[in-house]
Amino acid sequence: MKKDIDFSPVTGVKMAIAKEETATGTEWGVYIINLNMIELKNVLITSKGYGELHGEMKKTSTLRHMIGELGEQSVAKVESIDPEVFALNNEFWVSYYILDQIFDKKFIFTSGSFDPGFMKMIPEIGLEGVLHT
Repeated sequence: MKKDIDFSPVTGVKMAIAKEETATGTEWGVYIINLNMIELKNVLITSKGYGELHGEMKKTSTLRHMIGELGEQSVAKVESIDPEVFALNNEFWVSYYILDQIFDKKFIFTSGSFDPGFMKMIPEIGLEGVLHT
């Protein structure tokens, strides 16, 4: 049962949505950042967008991503993201194991998160974007 599982607080894991300039234009991506001195195993990330857009409630499909192992102090690109969904709340639910302990956290980038004033350089990935801790 879920109540029997000890979910310890998540530390050292961040999510970022950042932009990268390429030859074809600006591309946005979602990244998971592991700042821990130990690898994360069986990282499962679900993503979805929801909220009001043009007076109507909207909801995106739920996407699921699996990363077998995320090394210590490393970064992985989870998915590309379309800037049109920035007007929605973008939720990323991350679950992973360290040794035999499960960790679980929900990261929510709200609709106002992508205002230019919140954009900053994210040193771990070397790109400009929004960081969620």
